[in-house]
Amino acid sequence: MEGDEPVSPIGQYLSSSVLHLTILGVFDSTVPVDDSQVILALENIFLPLNPRLSSIMVRDDEDGVQKWRKVDEVKLEEHVKVPVFPEGLEKYDECLQEYITKISMEPLPFSRPLWDITIIKYPTSTAAGNLLFRIHHALGDGFSLSCLHCLHP
Repeated sequence: MEGDEPVSPIGQYLSSSVLHLTILGVFDSTVPVDDSQVILALENIFLPLNPRLSSIMVRDDEDGVQKWRKVDEVKLEEHVKVPVFPEGLEKYDECLQEYITKISMEPLPFSRPLWDITIIKYPTSTAAGNLLFRIHHALGDGFSLSCLHCLHP
């Protein structure tokens, strides 16, 4: 389609059957995380940062080249997760570590833009709540994604 951008060769390799590489960022918050503020930040700050955050990776049928195609609408409910941990614990460090291990092994689905966020509403020994960002490495390298620090208070 017109307007599709080619995926870089490195981006194609990072999303092949050989390798599926994601970047995982963990942000500690000194106050409990407010879902509504996260949604506003995603809509008004995160998505406008780069068109690839609103694009999916597609393969051209004619030449087999992968391209970025902008989606009509990013359905945030597909990207935002709020896990439920067992009740009654004073600190949730172990639950958080187990969850991080679990999502680290799960590939991001190519049917939607290649990122997600998890809101952790449980206190740990270092935070009142956490935000976990997973972003597929094909979206960019550390330098081109470094602007995401603006979401951290």
